[in-house]
Amino acid sequence: MNTTELSSSLRTVISTLHKSLRKQADSVKEYSMTEVETIGHLFRSPTLLPTELAALTRVKTQSMSQILKKMEEQGIIKRIPSKDDKRKVYISLTPFGKKMVEKVKYDKDEWLKGAIEKSLTDKEMELLEKVLPVMNKLVYAK
Repeated sequence: MNTTELSSSLRTVISTLHKSLRKQADSVKEYSMTEVETIGHLFRSPTLLPTELAALTRVKTQSMSQILKKMEEQGIIKRIPSKDDKRKVYISLTPFGKKMVEKVKYDKDEWLKGAIEKSLTDKEMELLEKVLPVMNKLVYAK
């Protein structure tokens, strides 16, 4: 298999696996991909400005404002005024928002664990474990 075929096959497999994992997140099915991505950014970076979230998710500031309003109404995020600049308001997850993320991660991990145990042989699991560092290299390739 040449590099073009390998990259196309890998993309297809990763995309399909990603879709399968997304289906396991029952608690976030009512949210768009941008909303889920926003929650993920807030989980990884505890406080962000709305403009930073808009840039990270590649949406307009007005669209991010609507997303944040919905999440605030649902108790997922909270707004924290800046101590240094009263015009700035930071966004962070509420304890409820953090629990939601943890539940989604748990559901996905449990599904993937079950799929691995049902579908793979011991040798295939060993191979999968060995390929993880290689996959990480691709994730961080520039």
